Amino acid sequence: MKKINRVRKSSEFAEIMSAKKFYTCPSFTIYIRPREKNHARIGLSVGKRLGKAHCRNKIKRQVRMMCMEIFAFDENFDTIILIRPGYLKENYRNNKKLLETLYKKVKI
Repeated sequence: MKKINRVRKSSEFAEIMSAKKFYTCPSFTIYIRPREKNHARIGLSVGKRLGKAHCRNKIKRQVRMMCMEIFAFDENFDTIILIRPGYLKENYRNNKKLLETLYKKVKI
């Protein structure tokens, strides 16, 4: 993902999560907050319960690729994706389908 499409500051993470509009499934939780600019941003968060640093980095790379394939970055909202422990129980395809269904819920 390009840098303009990422949420990186912890204060921005807190603002988006404080909006308290979220959708959840066993592998992901997505927090949404509308914004005024004309492109979407995505932030990823992987907890330490999912493994050591190399495992968490691998998960982030996979989820970034899913986001690049699923999300259209022309919407007007910021998204925080929290990866939950259920992510490790599923394979890449199933996780991608779960993320797609959550994204469709967001667009409705």
